[in-house]
Amino acid sequence: MQNPTMTPTNTTSAQLPQVTEPRNPGMALDMDWVRSVQANTSAIERRCATLPGRRSIKKDHQAAWLLRAIACIDLTTLSGDDTERRVQRLCAKARQPVRADMLAALGLPDLTTGAVCVYHEMIPAAVSALQGSGIPVAAVSTGFPAGLSPFHLRLQEIKDSVAAGAEEIDIVISRRHVLEGNWEALYDEMRQMREACGTAHVKAILATGELGTLRNVARASLVCMMGGADFIKTSTGKEGVNATLPVTLVMIRAIRDYHARTGYRVGYKPAGGISKAKDALVYLALIKEELGDRWLQPDLFRFGASSLLGDIERQLEHHLTGAYSAGHRHAIG
Repeated sequence: MQNPTMTPTNTTSAQLPQVTEPRNPGMALDMDWVRSVQANTSAIERRCATLPGRRSIKKDHQAAWLLRAIACIDLTTLSGDDTERRVQRLCAKARQPVRADMLAALGLPDLTTGAVCVYHEMIPAAVSALQGSGIPVAAVSTGFPAGLSPFHLRLQEIKDSVAAGAEEIDIVISRRHVLEGNWEALYDEMRQMREACGTAHVKAILATGELGTLRNVARASLVCMMGGADFIKTSTGKEGVNATLPVTLVMIRAIRDYHARTGYRVGYKPAGGISKAKDALVYLALIKEELGDRWLQPDLFRFGASSLLGDIERQLEHHLTGAYSAGHRHAIG
């Protein structure tokens, strides 16, 4: 595998190149393009099955990739027992995701996560706790996680979250539109949700574990991008099956095709089930191979995760000391 174009001295979000990427404005629904999209499931699964064994990153390069993974994490709490204090602790972790002594040993002046993701009710607490950090607040919306509340309420929820200070909105699509092949309805829904977001970036959650086939995943990805999604995201994290490598390959190839045809880059966010540093490395390697280095920056790639950060910290400490530490030394919040 090629060495990544990053080192422990240029991995923080503050030090990443300041690239102004034009937002995806969407396009007219092209049903000929949508219907032409297919997915060779056996070939996709073979490609993904060989990736972990073929890609091995060691020592300083591994540390650099893990630091990049941290910069691309949407540090998340989406529990029914969330409190303002929990969100405040999570935001403190987002501001300093790795212990100061470890950062100093790695030669980094600072490092932050890509965003903090919360329910609407917790937006004010997160905005206050992150003030001055440059870390955006992302809010899940539109009847998360099922997306079955009345449509006018879903749109109003988006507007309320933006008004409360969320700079990113993670919306959930209506899965029934995909399962019924009603692509016009999915497109119209996405366009209206994008409009409701205004200047806030919108991440379209496909809930891929509930879409039935990889072909449905590919077509839903394309329709959401046509509808103006800034990111496409695998899952809510609440489904029985969340992010997987085959789903990731299908979605990022749809992103690649959309960019080739329109010139607009759309971001990608795998969410749910990614809790180990070694898994994060595999996802980053796949992104690099399929989309290139530009997508290895937090404006175009995010992990939806919480426990992942703790395991990455343990791996970084092992890199520095040669010994693994207990998990409680790297508390999330």
